[in-house]
Amino acid sequence: MSYLYLTILFPLIGFVLLAAGRNKLPENVAAIIGAGSVGLSALFALLAGMDFVKQGSVAQAQHLWTWFNVGGFAPGVSLHLDGLSLLMMGMITGVGFLIHIFATWYMRGEEDFARFFSYFNLFVASMLVLVLGDNLALLFLGWEGVGLCSYLLIGYYYQNPANGFAAIKAFTVTRVGDVFLLIALFLLYQQFGTLHIGTIVANASQVLALDHNLALWTSLMLFLGAAGKSAQIPLQTWLADAMAGPTPVSALIHAATMVTAGVYLCCRMFSVFEMTPEVMQFISITGAVTLLVAGFAALVQTDIKRILAYSTMSQLGYMFMAVGAEAYQAGLFHMLSHAFFKALLFLSSGAVILAYHHEQNIFKMGGLFYKNKFLFACFAIGGGALAAIPFITIGFFSKDAILGAVWAQGQSVALYGSLYWVGVAGAFLTSIYTFRLIWVVFFGEEKTHYHEIKGATYWAPLGILAVLSTGLAYFLKAPVMNVLNAAHIPAFEVSKAVEEGMHGAEHLAVGIALAGLAVGVVLFAFAYKAVKGFAATSFGAGLANICRNAFGFDSLYNLVFVQPYLLIAKILGRDPIDGLWLVLPAIVKGGNKFTSTRQTGSLREYASSMSLGVVVLLMILIVIQVVGK
Repeated sequence: MSYLYLTILFPLIGFVLLAAGRNKLPENVAAIIGAGSVGLSALFALLAGMDFVKQGSVAQAQHLWTWFNVGGFAPGVSLHLDGLSLLMMGMITGVGFLIHIFATWYMRGEEDFARFFSYFNLFVASMLVLVLGDNLALLFLGWEGVGLCSYLLIGYYYQNPANGFAAIKAFTVTRVGDVFLLIALFLLYQQFGTLHIGTIVANASQVLALDHNLALWTSLMLFLGAAGKSAQIPLQTWLADAMAGPTPVSALIHAATMVTAGVYLCCRMFSVFEMTPEVMQFISITGAVTLLVAGFAALVQTDIKRILAYSTMSQLGYMFMAVGAEAYQAGLFHMLSHAFFKALLFLSSGAVILAYHHEQNIFKMGGLFYKNKFLFACFAIGGGALAAIPFITIGFFSKDAILGAVWAQGQSVALYGSLYWVGVAGAFLTSIYTFRLIWVVFFGEEKTHYHEIKGATYWAPLGILAVLSTGLAYFLKAPVMNVLNAAHIPAFEVSKAVEEGMHGAEHLAVGIALAGLAVGVVLFAFAYKAVKGFAATSFGAGLANICRNAFGFDSLYNLVFVQPYLLIAKILGRDPIDGLWLVLPAIVKGGNKFTSTRQTGSLREYASSMSLGVVVLLMILIVIQVVGK
């Protein structure tokens, strides 16, 4: 346990060193500091985990210092290690280290090499603060830290204004969710008098039962905060544009850090959500709608990274469906398996992009199977895990457990029965767009000359992640469930009769996913001309445009929020308040100008003016007399 703080300290030291000497450090030195600091973090995370298991998997706390003390509110910089934080810590440091190793190869020759790794190190440190903090104030510090780092990394190529806009968009949209989370923290402190996570989780059933409406708003605000970080509808629009950053950034955001924060928060605060079944159902509905929208969007994308981005959004939808169905452990295990195969897919896509001279359009690639069998194997394993190919991939053991749990929950609450079929439809779409991606890139006609790629820092991380994405990683499931049980994360339990039906529902989901794979083979391997013909029709082109733009959320938000904001900014840019104060001097100047023009020196005009004034005064006196009577 004494090693725990070092998991955060090493990446922070790496950040400071790289930030201080970013324009002076040679690439090799920056690479050693950047990757080495996270490697040391992973090592001490392993030591802390071994110590945790030796001590019987009992939750442990490490108080470092008191952050501040204001009016009795004194959150500590204190770390908490239990099964859930151990799982998250291992995923962040382990997968994060592999991504850092790959990045040392991918980013060679880029400007500001050290600056990139300084942001990368800070990203890992912030995520560790988020998952290890024992109170919500410290969690929120890490929460904002990963938001800041996402902005810095998405906009890494800031010379291109489009990348800057993508970074601003990600920062702004996720800040909307952060405001909701901050409101939730205020509500929790009002009700519990503390932000200590353990105290809130232990006493939620008693405290929140006192006022259901307040409990409803609290859990809703918590979920909306999670939805912003994990790109769930309606706060999902930032994720696809986040592909503007270098590919290792996409891997780190999608696999090991930022987007998993929302799932972690919901599972950590499960007892709060369980006091409001309405919010639990809303969480599952949101996840189901998100995975369906993202699936259709991924089906027509041409950018290799955007396809994977929408697939991430879809898989996060499955995790939130699991949270809403109270299948927390299934959702967390899918989060772990998703970290493996999505890191593999993103890093493999980065290698493909470099092999094709930074080309990202899959229809300008082609023929890669005949040039690089290793990359094909990585993509096939990662894509198979994404599509949940049975038995041979880790995705099968995690995704279908979620669908089975949702089906089982549907036996008592009809809504979940409908959501099960939405999840099955999402699995069908996943198989189609995954096969489309692999077929076009590896077996399509070569459109861009292939460039040979090599290096141990390129193939070693991919090889490790490929192994972790196969069915061999199933053996991680039992240890993961054991540590989650030790953390008192509820296991999903059903009767034997329902369990038999649940397995049947899982098998049906597998069958439909395989049917989707078969449809993908037919459409893109044998009948692609027919697909292109349909896409050329007005109906097909319109449908593709709707899906390509992810059902127009960006256009809607632009119309409802962005344009009115710009109009208000334009009006305020002219400073109307200051202009209002200029009315008084304008009146005085106008009066002066009018009276000045009356000074003509003509006796006739002066006599006429005096006569008119006398008449006006007499009329005023008459009116006063009449009104007085």
